[in-house]
Amino acid sequence: MNRPSTSPDRAGPVTPRGQRTRAKLLKAAESVFGEKGYERASIADITRKGGVALGTFYVYFPDKQSIFVEVVDELGTRLRRLIAESTSSCDSRVEVEREGLRTFFEFVRQHPNLYRVVRQAEFVDAACYRRYYDRFAKGYVSGLTRAMEEGEVRRMDPEALAYCLMGIGDFLGMRWVLWEEDPGLERVLDTAMGLIQHGIDTRPPAARNTLKAAAASKKPKKNTLRPTRRPARGARS
Repeated sequence: MNRPSTSPDRAGPVTPRGQRTRAKLLKAAESVFGEKGYERASIADITRKGGVALGTFYVYFPDKQSIFVEVVDELGTRLRRLIAESTSSCDSRVEVEREGLRTFFEFVRQHPNLYRVVRQAEFVDAACYRRYYDRFAKGYVSGLTRAMEEGEVRRMDPEALAYCLMGIGDFLGMRWVLWEEDPGLERVLDTAMGLIQHGIDTRPPAARNTLKAAAASKKPKKNTLRPTRRPARGARS
């Protein structure tokens, strides 16, 4: 376990039949790893679920870890592609954020094992686990940087902001889609977008700056003077 990841860019099957077989194995593996967990899942479970002969598995994957890594990479690729497609016609960064969240929630509905599979990756293949988030963040940073340059988003550290926004989506999807599917997701989206657009401070920016300046002026200044040395006992006055 935790061997180096197999290459995510290796060549796949070239024939349509081979591509279909490989896709069936990946779909079955996503389900089996999500339901049983990596340790309890077996290659036989995957081939049985996919309706593929056991020996055929090894035509496409050398072992269980390699198909697990491919499942995680494939889920990340599909999710990023769907979000890019769904947000391509948005006119503003705010619209991009809302539509991106909505698309993520829909993806979680269709792939309820996403959370379990991705989180297992931390212990199965640490490089794969980090790659899942790094690739997502890379595209996010690029979009946020453009929005900052165009004046749509306040200038700040784009990578830190990307991970903040990713965290919002991750936990909202877990709570309102995975744990308990909520038909009123617009309410959740409204709350998330209210936070993203306006933060949690009800005071206008000018008032916040005034209060910060006032607080700073009230801070006690550090005493930089050296303490007076007391004369040694018995010394002359």
